[in-house]
Amino acid sequence: QVQLVETGGGLVQVGASLRLSCTGSGRDFNRYFPMAWFRQFPGKEREFVGRISWNSGHIEIADSVKDRFTISRDIGVMYLKMSSLKSEDTAVYYCAAEARIFSPGSSRSADYTYWGQGTQVTVSS
Repeated sequence: QVQLVETGGGLVQVGASLRLSCTGSGRDFNRYFPMAWFRQFPGKEREFVGRISWNSGHIEIADSVKDRFTISRDIGVMYLKMSSLKSEDTAVYYCAAEARIFSPGSSRSADYTYWGQGTQVTVSS
């Protein structure tokens, strides 16, 4: 049993910054799981945003956002810091955890076993 809870979403203006958090808990949650952020636009598939391994030794950010987004983690919590937000960043943001301890993680959504409920980020111009 694993729970992933995202917080920090909301309505902001173009150019603003926002930090999302994802807290993992539950009997089967392991702090050695790699974790990732994905986002989903209406009517589209989930899109990879970034991933981070258990010890932050492997970090990957999608090319589309790597100059504006950073990913980090602490024990049981993963963060996504988003800066210079654009209207096209408006989406539901999901965190995910892969059930393979010490794995570097992946950019493929199919590799992730556990998902949060998502948090809406709306960037208004």
